[in-house]
Amino acid sequence: MKLKVYTLLLSFLVVQFFTSCSNGGTMVHKNVTGKAGEMVVVMSKESWESAPGKTVRETLAQPQLALPQDEPIFDLINVPHAAFTNIFQTTRNIVRTSISPNVEKTGITFKNDMWAHPQSTVLIKAKSPEQFISIFNENKDKIVAYFRKAERERLASSYDKIYEQTVYNVLNNDFDLTMKVPPGFVVADQKKDFIWFRYETPDISQGIILYEFPYASDSAFQTDYQLRIRDSILKANVPGPTEGSYMATETRIEQQNDVFTHNGNYASLMRGLWRVKNDFMGGPYVALAELDASEQRVVVAFGYVFAPSKKKRNLINQVESMIYSLKLNNQAKNDLLNKQMNMEVTVEG
Repeated sequence: MKLKVYTLLLSFLVVQFFTSCSNGGTMVHKNVTGKAGEMVVVMSKESWESAPGKTVRETLAQPQLALPQDEPIFDLINVPHAAFTNIFQTTRNIVRTSISPNVEKTGITFKNDMWAHPQSTVLIKAKSPEQFISIFNENKDKIVAYFRKAERERLASSYDKIYEQTVYNVLNNDFDLTMKVPPGFVVADQKKDFIWFRYETPDISQGIILYEFPYASDSAFQTDYQLRIRDSILKANVPGPTEGSYMATETRIEQQNDVFTHNGNYASLMRGLWRVKNDFMGGPYVALAELDASEQRVVVAFGYVFAPSKKKRNLINQVESMIYSLKLNNQAKNDLLNKQMNMEVTVEG
């Protein structure tokens, strides 16, 4: 009798599970496939070799900013519609297109986890090549941001599961913040308000230099102000391989500096190149500066890559995902201050 009850219960749960899936519940997906930075573009050969394909390539395969040599934002793989079968449907990044006079509803749709997890897909429908180009160009910044965020979050998710506990503990105990980096990172140097941790192999070096300074005004997030403080700290704390050499920002190229919010806090993200003064080392960097309003300090995580004769896009994207994991221990206090500063008040009269 008990066996019959258990069997009926199991059957009921199985039915409920598949019913919930078919009704928009949680679906069980395969894991995504492909390498970091890869993207499948489902488009006919005719469209790919003409204006629509050129438009897609100009945006999604444009050179990534602040790398010492040209590397595309994404590695594009064109797949005709008839060939878009199971083998391609689990790719991490997918752009699907439908260009035909028979298209009923034109526009663009963003959807996660269509065939795999964690997957990002964009569907663009248009009645003509001209309309496709118009829809794509109107949304190109959103498309790039969507896929780049997805790539960053995939990396962050892997670091969240397995991370270097020693670095995490030092940051938590001595700097009142946390950051998750992969196993293998070691602390190279630590002083008051400064820490340098890095991962070294015979071929590459990835490092993060974290420091803080008092917050006096919003000028603390201006490019020139940031560079002055950074270069003084690097010169004093990060020596190069030869006597008299030291790390510095490569100022002969323009820095890319964008203000945004990180974890709800005022922040900026700067990209560019670094070099070793009086030597020949260099590479790309990305730096997150974040306001800790409750402590009136600015925390900076300066991440860099050194990988001579190697591609660096994926390596610097990995470092960017690490610094994005930065979290202030006193975030609850900052949330309250941020809410108070952003609160709108209606004044009569």
